[in-house]
Amino acid sequence: MESHDLLREVFKETSPKQIAEDMGLSLSLIYKWSQAPGKDSSGTTNPLDRMASLIESTEDLRLIQWLCRKKNGFFVASPENEKVISQNLMPATNLIVQEFADLLSVVACAATDNHVNEAESARIRKRWEKLKTVTETFVHCCENGNFAKIQEEAKVVAHSKSI
Repeated sequence: MESHDLLREVFKETSPKQIAEDMGLSLSLIYKWSQAPGKDSSGTTNPLDRMASLIESTEDLRLIQWLCRKKNGFFVASPENEKVISQNLMPATNLIVQEFADLLSVVACAATDNHVNEAESARIRKRWEKLKTVTETFVHCCENGNFAKIQEEAKVVAHSKSI
């Protein structure tokens, strides 16, 4: 589904006039967001497309993680779908258990003084985001019988353990 199509669907349930008022924008601009941009249309690039372009340009997932947290949610990156099949389940299982242990270690260190400061909170968040992604990769590999991807992830994790 294209972003302008999604916005058109949203506008069926939420008044474009109310959106324009809430955002301090013109009603015509709000309607243009729900039209395809291009030569043959009067549509314009909407905020969804701009956000997608920003994330693609920076390759920084903190942008989408921030957006998800604004609505009390979270983002978990989906692993790439690879068709390579491997039977190396034990290393994959060990990786997910190690990631969870690493998170618990960061939490335990932060809580030793019965207070979690901002820096400690940031470290916990970073480990938590990593665990969610590794877990999603594990589940995806289980569903597809592909554990080679997890072994690649283990090499990246081992390299980035400087948290």
